[in-house]
Amino acid sequence: MKFCVLTECFEELSVTTKRLEMIEIISSFLKKTIRSGQLEALDKIVYFSQGQLSPAFRNIEFGISEKLINKAIAQASGRLDEVITRIFYDTGDYGLVAEKVCVKQENSLTISAVYQQLYDLACISGKGCVNKKLWLLSELLHKTGALEAKYIVRIILKKMRLGIGSPTVLDSLSLAYTGNKSLRKQLERAYNLCSDLGIVAKVLFTDGIESIAKFSLIVGCPIRMALASRLPNAAAIIEKIGECAVEEKYDGFRCQVHKDADQIKIYSRNLEDMTEMFPEIKQAALTQINEKQAIFEGEAISYDPVTNSDLPFQVTVQRKRKYDIKHMQTKFPLKMFVFDILYTSGYGDITVQPYHKRRQIMEEVINDGSVFQKSLFEKVKTTTQLQAVFDRAVGNGREGIVAKRLNGIYRAGGRNFNWIKLKRSIEGKLADTIDCVIVGYNFGKGQRAVLGMGALLACVYNQKNDSFQTIAKIGTGLSENEMVKMKEMLDKFKVNVKPECVDSLLKPDVWIQPKFVVEVMADEVTRSPVHTCGKRENGSIGFALRFPRTVGFLRTDKNPEDATSVEEIVDVFNSQGVEK
Repeated sequence: MKFCVLTECFEELSVTTKRLEMIEIISSFLKKTIRSGQLEALDKIVYFSQGQLSPAFRNIEFGISEKLINKAIAQASGRLDEVITRIFYDTGDYGLVAEKVCVKQENSLTISAVYQQLYDLACISGKGCVNKKLWLLSELLHKTGALEAKYIVRIILKKMRLGIGSPTVLDSLSLAYTGNKSLRKQLERAYNLCSDLGIVAKVLFTDGIESIAKFSLIVGCPIRMALASRLPNAAAIIEKIGECAVEEKYDGFRCQVHKDADQIKIYSRNLEDMTEMFPEIKQAALTQINEKQAIFEGEAISYDPVTNSDLPFQVTVQRKRKYDIKHMQTKFPLKMFVFDILYTSGYGDITVQPYHKRRQIMEEVINDGSVFQKSLFEKVKTTTQLQAVFDRAVGNGREGIVAKRLNGIYRAGGRNFNWIKLKRSIEGKLADTIDCVIVGYNFGKGQRAVLGMGALLACVYNQKNDSFQTIAKIGTGLSENEMVKMKEMLDKFKVNVKPECVDSLLKPDVWIQPKFVVEVMADEVTRSPVHTCGKRENGSIGFALRFPRTVGFLRTDKNPEDATSVEEIVDVFNSQGVEK
């Protein structure tokens, strides 16, 4: 299958914002690929559609700046650098620049051939790597036509602008295989266990739906983490799940550790590979685990090496770095409170085992030591007992508690009521923060004019249609220095038009690709005619946050899809007890 045919599919996708049309376009292309017998291209098609060479946890980075892209396009097209720069200033998109200036010629490069050349490009390192990358990229662009050049550049810059999320790909796979979306749940389960849509696509079309039904986790491929739902108080939790195990809620880095003999991988909540950032956890996985293979989860928190007291998240977050790792390890060492185990070489996949059984296995497998510490838990049956555990946790400086259903399985990839969190609150305010995704901002006015940024446009996630719906404009909570830093980070992902996956009636001065999550505190959830969160086609109004303000800085450990869901907002609104 030629790469130019795939780019024609991308071009068709780029002109629609309707999810059903996107699913139909992708599934049609997948069926065409299957009919042509090009099964080896399936995973590459999936990766390319999301603007990447592999799932994010593989950490394959091109290491190519826009300046280098500018030079490569100039060399490929025989234009001066200054000419390419001027065209970019007019378009704001190097993909469009490449399409405009690269020779419009027919080419014979296949999808697999382009993938291999891009992979080789990403692997170049060491002395002289910049010149090598420049030469290889300019040669590739010179050999391709205009449309192919456009999407090669966009893939490298991670700016595909197609708005294709994982749910859209899963529905497309099901439609291509069966003609309907009936396989969505089975495919999603497989994806949740491996975090790799390319693997799911290949298994489905190579081995059939039977292999998807039997799909099991893979040591080394992160499992999409289970998340806790929320309820407003202890009474609501007991009413919902009855007798339960209650653990303190730690405020640190959620980590999933994979051990395969002497090979260790540590993944964050958003599936980022953090292995080299946390050497003490890597070492502890070799010495404190009684199994050759294991997958387990916990919360990593920095502590004061003199007093042994836990430090706040604002300190722990400093451990997320690529440089000065040894120095920061000495200054702010980590310990990890292990709270769940998902796999061992002795027991196999235990995600389907009830919590109390997994906890029993965890006690056997995890040795006590200076780094790994098993989280404390207490079984409770009554509201009074649960409230007492909560009060004690808050008194110990914790965020709150997590109540776990005793017979609950580990349900990867989403929120459910097997785990329920209850966080400390301020009197008269929401009992928990809301995780919002930033999709735009307005220019600053008055004293904020010099900062360049005023109110943020924030969304929550609609899981049903894979979109982000607005819930608040946020103008308070950040210091001036934080606003300047945040604007700098957001501007790397600004776009000229509203992203396809954003559902908004409001138009900010600057649109941002959904990328960053921020915690927001508010007084309550109210009904709103201007926000789209929970707004239905029958004309009912949406929901909004009253008096929203940010809490802390951007949460880079969370994916946009990990944001609070529309369903959770509806639950919070209903739990307030009064129609607003």
